[in-house]
Parts: sequence; C-alpha cells; structure tokens
Amino acid sequence: MEPFPRLETPRLVLRALAEADVPCIVALASDHAVARNTLNMPHPYHPDDAHNWLRVTRKAHRQGEDVTFAVELKATGEFIGGIGLKIEPRFDRAEAGYWLGVPYWNQGLMTEALAAVLRYGFEGLGLNKILATHTTQNPGSGAVMRKNGMVQEGELVAHVKRDGQYYDLAQYRLTRHEYAQRAG
Repeated sequence: MEPFPRLETPRLVLRALAEADVPCIVALASDHAVARNTLNMPHPYHPDDAHNWLRVTRKAHRQGEDVTFAVELKATGEFIGGIGLKIEPRFDRAEAGYWLGVPYWNQGLMTEALAAVLRYGFEGLGLNKILATHTTQNPGSGAVMRKNGMVQEGELVAHVKRDGQYYDLAQYRLTRHEYAQRAG
C-alpha cells in the first residue's frame, strides 16, 4: 500500500487523520449545525464516534475504497474539518464528502480543500468521475461544488432521512473530461 497522500494548498494541509485530532473532531462535530448538514454524523457527537470514524476510514483506505483527509490550517496546524473520496474502483469514480467546523465557514476554505481533492482524484488516482451530493437545505455546500466546476446533474426527491425527516439531495458531478477542460 502506498503511503497516505499529503496535499497542500495556499492555506491548508490535507493529511491523514490522527488520534491527536480526536478532541478537535469532537469539539467541532458536536455543533448541531455541522451534524444537520451531514448524513452520517451522529448528534450528539462523542469521542467514541471520532475513534470509530478513524478506524473505519483507515480500514477503507487500506482496502482502496476511501481516502479521508484531515483538513488543517497551514498557518496554525489547527484541525478544522474532514474531506474525502469514497472510491468505486470498478467504475473509476468516487463520491466526495466533506464537513467543516462552524468557525471556519464562509471563508472559502472548503472550496480550496475540494479543489485539491478533485485534482488528487483525477491526477493522482486516475478517476473518470467524481460526484457529490448535498441536501437542498444546505445550499452552501452546493456553492462549494459549483465553484470547483461541478455540474448539478439531478435532484433526488425525498431521498434520505435524517432525524425523522426526509430530505431532497442535489447531485453534482465532474468528469475527467470536464476537469481537463476547466484546467486547460
């Protein structure tokens, strides 16, 4: 297995999750505003949830099914969120997913992180397509996708259930061809 990738942007370092991140993960993920914008993050969020997330993502990475990065501010070394690709090798595609602690919203940080992950997916992993979804109640996530050239390809009505309520999902995509046109 190859070493875990490390990606850098002007303001961020994307690196492997570490046990030392657990207190920050718990502090940021415990905010209900973060949890309600994700499909898989429990609320309330406990240290056991963070340890489980680390175990699951490490195992999936070893199996070539996932690469999940800690998002860290380059200037301070602070853990601020997570981003990753759930890989479907059979189809040369992956689904991007991400979350960011509330104090770091609306600063363009996740847009910057997603750009690095898209580049890694196409140039490093040789993917043909990367997709991402967001609940229609979270338009900020869609803005992150559009700023990175992703194209909305559909809306899935009443597709997921969270906290006893059904939500619509907007699905976005970026293909290798679209990525190359954008980069060129």
